[in-house]
Amino acid sequence: MNAVAPIASATPGGRKTLAEELRLQLADEIVRGVLKPGVALDETELARRFEVSRTPVREAIRQLAASGLVDTQAHRGAVVARPTEERLIGMFEAMAELEAMCAGFAAERMTGAERHALEAVHEQLRALIQSGDPQRYHEINEAFHAAVYTGSHNDYLAEMTLQTRVRVQPFRRAQFRNLGRLAKSHIEHDRVVVAILRGDREKAAASMREHIKTVREEYEAYLESL
Repeated sequence: MNAVAPIASATPGGRKTLAEELRLQLADEIVRGVLKPGVALDETELARRFEVSRTPVREAIRQLAASGLVDTQAHRGAVVARPTEERLIGMFEAMAELEAMCAGFAAERMTGAERHALEAVHEQLRALIQSGDPQRYHEINEAFHAAVYTGSHNDYLAEMTLQTRVRVQPFRRAQFRNLGRLAKSHIEHDRVVVAILRGDREKAAASMREHIKTVREEYEAYLESL
């Protein structure tokens, strides 16, 4: 593998942990086809490559296995995999319903301060469209969806949604590379925001569900472009 710069340690200020940084890096390489299905992921080699200990490498591999991007087998270790189409559809269907519930509850339960915070993040995303930086857009996009989960005021639902999001994240992240996707994503978000601000539970849920459906379609389009 090509040498890369070491991954910086996480800080209390909200930066990702080493395991999360590794997961994103490896997931990106798997989705883009740099790491092909069947390739072994050796913990020692990866730790040397990223200049970290084996502990975050082991955790990153565990998280990738939950997304279906790594297959762990007895006596063989971890190897690169790809989730089946049926598995991927199932993950996105679950994601769509969980996020729709969060958006619906948020429309009814968000406080005034939370609504202002959601609008602020939405405006941040609008400003990023011109920069054309899919990575930065992805990072702020995470904050946008997290604001909706928090606004649902259902901690158990928010926890389940976030756990599912982590599994689907590599595929959601990849689709931002599609031409014009950032602007279209913002338009989809706008429908969700307007419905939440109006207190329209059904519209908020339906708009979020449609948004996640489009994300899946955009990911499939990204795969076809490789």
